[in-house]
Amino acid sequence: MKSPLLPPSVAPAGRRPRTTATRSDRSYSPRTHLFAVLGLVLAVFTQSVLVAAKSPAVAQTPAELKAIPARLQNFVDEEVISGAVTLVARSDQVLSLEAVGCADLATQRPMRTDSVFWIASMTKPITAVAVLMLQDEGKLSVEDPVEKYLPEFKGQWLVSEKTKDRQVLVPAPRPITLRDLLTHTSGLGDVPSPRPHATLAELVMAYAREPLQFPPGSKWSYSNPGINTLGRIVEVVSGQGYADFSQRRIFTLLGMKDTTFWPTLAQQKRLAKSYQPKADGRGLEETSIFFIKGDLGDRRRTPFPAGGLFSTAQDIGRFYQMMLNGGEWRGQRLLSREAVAQMTRTQTGDLKTGFTDGMSYGFGFAVVKQPQGVTGMLSAGAFGHGGAYGTQSWADPAKDRALILMLQRAKLPNADASDVRKAFQETAVGALAQ
Repeated sequence: MKSPLLPPSVAPAGRRPRTTATRSDRSYSPRTHLFAVLGLVLAVFTQSVLVAAKSPAVAQTPAELKAIPARLQNFVDEEVISGAVTLVARSDQVLSLEAVGCADLATQRPMRTDSVFWIASMTKPITAVAVLMLQDEGKLSVEDPVEKYLPEFKGQWLVSEKTKDRQVLVPAPRPITLRDLLTHTSGLGDVPSPRPHATLAELVMAYAREPLQFPPGSKWSYSNPGINTLGRIVEVVSGQGYADFSQRRIFTLLGMKDTTFWPTLAQQKRLAKSYQPKADGRGLEETSIFFIKGDLGDRRRTPFPAGGLFSTAQDIGRFYQMMLNGGEWRGQRLLSREAVAQMTRTQTGDLKTGFTDGMSYGFGFAVVKQPQGVTGMLSAGAFGHGGAYGTQSWADPAKDRALILMLQRAKLPNADASDVRKAFQETAVGALAQ
């Protein structure tokens, strides 16, 4: 095997290099030999520095963090989950990356640290980052009305009364804004996709025809249509497809090589299959990802900004390390510090939000307002998001840590409040406190 630190002209030890040198090229002098040795040392040092710069900082796992896989193995043994991948990181290094259980129960294919998962609503913060990137460039503002970019939203109506047989509509008191979409306070209604491979433009046009369910800004109601609409605004403002923008401006720059709406055949071989409880409550049975019909890699499928991405623990870890670093990743600035601060502080005032107590919402991120229950081990101001099949991603800037949990378990009573999430976070945080 060739050494990665040796220049092409230097053969590994014990092997004579081929040469086409002439007799005069082979002349030897101590001075020539000295320069050759110095050149070799410089080349090795330079390439070592380059390799180190491109490689993620991975620390020696603290002994206490070794308790994480043992804790999660209990859930595998009890057939609550088939397996899981966990990652614990600081802003500059990965402290722990572990896999337990199986990615495929039928074949007993083991879970790997690079297993691929459908991350569902963990896609939402990534969409919010795309929007704030465009705000950083002066191309939009979160205070802008949606109708500025999507004229089909002009003159919306509001449901003022619902009876058994009809809805009473009145003009909406004000247009919805990007802020409303980012915080799930728009009141936007939902509709089924108009066709199997609808574009975002088609999908969002259908949303615009629905009356608002409440006055914008007056309450919180989790909204996939709102985040999908933001993805369409990214397309209109940037002039790029939403998936293309995300790939070029986020995934490529962060080295998120396994994050995609359409897993390749190679990535599908690493896919963690989805499971749900059997009807009799004993054990798990395989289930599908509910919104996917046909091939996983079918690029005609709508790239849903609210929940369409597949990814790995390592990729999501990089995204949260970038956020912990104030929008910067290895010398490249993706977001301004001001944008990161906007996204990760409470933007919903005293409105009751989220799926667990003590939560609020920033822009695209849930934000811990009062740590309690499943967030009791996090600091106020910790931010993150979960996914439908139990994936969780949280950053705690007060403690400079990110906690990533990847699993594929459908029909959890509350994916944000699962016992698996609580056990992982308690173990990780407890270990780092030692």
